Parts: sequence; C-alpha cells; structure tokens
Amino acid sequence: MLNFNDDRFISIENAGLAVEPELDAIIARLLGDGARNLFFLGAGGVMFLTQPAYNLLRTRSTFPVFYEMGAELVVTGHRHLGPGSIVVTPSVSGTTQEAVAALEYAKAAGATLITFTGTADTPIGALADHNFTCPVVDDTSSEMYYLQTLLVALSVMKARGEIDDYDQVVAELKSLPPLLVAVKHAFDDRARALAEAIAADNYHILTGSGPAWTQAHYYGMCILEEMQWIRTRPVHASDFFHGTLELVEPGVSVIILKGEDETRPLVERVEAFAPRFTDKVHVLDTTDFDLPGISARTRALISQVLLATALERVSAHLEVIRDHPLTTRRYYKQFAY
Repeated sequence: MLNFNDDRFISIENAGLAVEPELDAIIARLLGDGARNLFFLGAGGVMFLTQPAYNLLRTRSTFPVFYEMGAELVVTGHRHLGPGSIVVTPSVSGTTQEAVAALEYAKAAGATLITFTGTADTPIGALADHNFTCPVVDDTSSEMYYLQTLLVALSVMKARGEIDDYDQVVAELKSLPPLLVAVKHAFDDRARALAEAIAADNYHILTGSGPAWTQAHYYGMCILEEMQWIRTRPVHASDFFHGTLELVEPGVSVIILKGEDETRPLVERVEAFAPRFTDKVHVLDTTDFDLPGISARTRALISQVLLATALERVSAHLEVIRDHPLTTRRYYKQFAY
C-alpha cells in the first residue's frame, strides 16, 4: 500500500496493547487505595482520542469521570481534582505546552498521573507517576491511543465489578493489529476514491455519533484542517438537525461516519436526509469491515478504531493527490504564539 508498512504498524500497535497487564495492575491498586475519580486531561486533537473511553465510563460506570481541556482547567481550576484523582493523558510528542501545564497543575493538586507518550524522556513522561512509552507516530497514533485509553476504562470497570467479560474483550483487542492491516488493504481502493472526492472540494461537513463522532471531529480538525488546510464543519449527528442541515445544498460535501454502537440510528437519520439535497454524500460504515473472531460486543467498542484505520488510508492518498505532505504546517509549532 502507498506509504505504509504492514509489519511496522502491527509491531507498534502490539506494543501499545502489551501495556495492558501493568496498566490494569496500576488501575486496580489505585482504586483499591481509594481513588475517587478519573480525569482525561490534555490538549489538542490527541485529547479527542480519549472521548470514547470517557463516554464508556460516563454511561456504563458509576465511577466519577471527567473530560477536561487542559488549558481551560489551568485557568479555571476544578474542585474535583486533587488527592485521589487519577489523571490520564496521551501525547505523541510528550512536549505539548498546554498538556505540560495541565499536568503540572494536576500534580500540584495531588493527582496521580498516567501518561502515554510516543517518545521517552519527555516533559510529559517525566511528570507522570506512571508513563508508558511506545514509538507511535501520526499514522499509528489514533488507533493506539483509542485502544490504550479504552484499556483504562475497561480496567476501571473490572476493578469495580462493572464488567464481566474483561478478559474476552481484552483478548479480542489484542488480536486486532493484523486485522486492522487487513481492513486497510481491503479499503485502499475506496480510500483513494474518497481522497479524490475530498480533494475536489474545499469544504466538507463531517458527522457521526457515539465513538464515530470522535473520529469525525478528529479527522475534520486534525487531518483535513491542520494537515491539509481544507475547511470542515464537524457536527455531531444529534446536532445536525439543529443548524447544520441548513448548509446542505447541491454541491455540498457531507461525510458520514457510521459505527456499530447504540447511537447508530442518529447517523442513519442524517444518512436518510442528506442525499435528498446534495449529490455529494460519502458514507463510511464500519459494518463493511471484516473482523474474524471479533464479537459484536467488542466491535461496538471500537468503531472509532476501525474508522481511524480506514481514514489513515484516505490521508495517505490525499497528501499525494494534493501534493501536500501531512507534515507541512504554516503556523503549528513553527514559532511562538
């Protein structure tokens, strides 16, 4: 496949999932010692990747959980953050200034910090009480941080007796890396066609719900906007009919991401509406992806992972079609701001 190495991807994702026993033991000990809440805390697009884990805990566990933008928390404070708080932060670079400031604030408040970084010996890793470093880069980071933060949520639920199939789900997650590569191969021709369609327009509405919404938001902001300078309008499927529907007209591109969780009907409502008013509707549905050995239960937890792995193929083609490398920036980390 274009600009992709199968073995490298599998090795990196396997390394990310291999943290599970140590991570699970840490979570069990912290909860056993009286941890009182958990914060997903960070900055930028990588922070989005914690949303599915946050939502799983928010809706399926009684353990208090918070999702906070680091820069805002530092200036507003948070009365629930302090001793007994667990803070979870992923960061590819380990240097993002807003995330560093947020972790410094959380550490001063007495929280226990768990970080996932792509490079060892970074400020974020050094601040952590428990740091897990895997050699992740942009084309592998979405899947890894989705999966690692999902492991955090599952471990919390296991420690609290709120899940009875932890071992089965984790075993299935650990079998995913080669299956994700197979998804990429099977989707690659469609990915090129979607990349050509995206390249043909300078504005796209992206929508989804549940875990798929996280990937719609992330892909619009962090890939199409940051890495390709293409204007987007990410909107949750529940909000689509409260404003954004008025922007749909002939020639407007609507990209719909469909997962397999219980929120799927929210996206199907958009899918029924959009083709009535525009001829540019692109649907990416995780049910199209073959995953031998993965149960429906686990598939519902990983829609965001499947969408990320498919859209990576779109990105690989898009940068070639547009002659715009994904690493090119005008402003981001180019100077002080």
